[in-house]
Amino acid sequence: MKIQDIELKWWGHSSFSIKYKNKISYIDPFQLSSSEKADIIFITHSHYDHCSLQDIEKIAKDGTTIVCTADSQSKINRINKKIEIILVEPNKEIDIKDIKVRTIPAYNNSKPFHSKSEYWVGYLIQFGDTLVYHAGDTDFIKEMQEISKQLAGKYSIALLPIGGTYIMNVDEAVKAAVAINASLSIPMHYGSVPDTGTKSNAEKFVNLCGEKGLNAQIMEKS
Repeated sequence: MKIQDIELKWWGHSSFSIKYKNKISYIDPFQLSSSEKADIIFITHSHYDHCSLQDIEKIAKDGTTIVCTADSQSKINRINKKIEIILVEPNKEIDIKDIKVRTIPAYNNSKPFHSKSEYWVGYLIQFGDTLVYHAGDTDFIKEMQEISKQLAGKYSIALLPIGGTYIMNVDEAVKAAVAINASLSIPMHYGSVPDTGTKSNAEKFVNLCGEKGLNAQIMEKS
């Protein structure tokens, strides 16, 4: 999918790649059918379906920058390439290879799977005039209310988990989409891992967003 000045691909679950100025970034690579090498890899947290060593090894090269949370580092250190590791926690700002990155908290409000104390993250990444928010594994949290202010005046894409069980369900994800108010909302985190919903959940999300005047779209898996 070409949007503004980026090319966005969904590899299933929460895994995306973004091509900008002939450089490619991946977010939470998992079950990739691509072996195109990465300039930057973003990891939201250490769970196997987000920090997959097998997939990271497939796309890492000498010179790849890997941005990850501290709990992911032990996996990343096993990669036999000359990589740069940047450790992050919520509410940090960094510049990497012509893009600006802000980390957003990602956690469950009451579920036990993603504790706020783990300091796991989502990413708000600026590619030129386009902002991409990858929410990571999270519920609808209070910090999302502030994201809309950072999106104002720019074309923005929100990648939101909808699968329920471990993260937001569809209704919660719609509330998040309303609060964030991105130019385009795309559902993720469904269909690849047990107990995380199906395409019908994604369709419900898109329909409910439409009822609220929001632009939402299902991406086809690459």
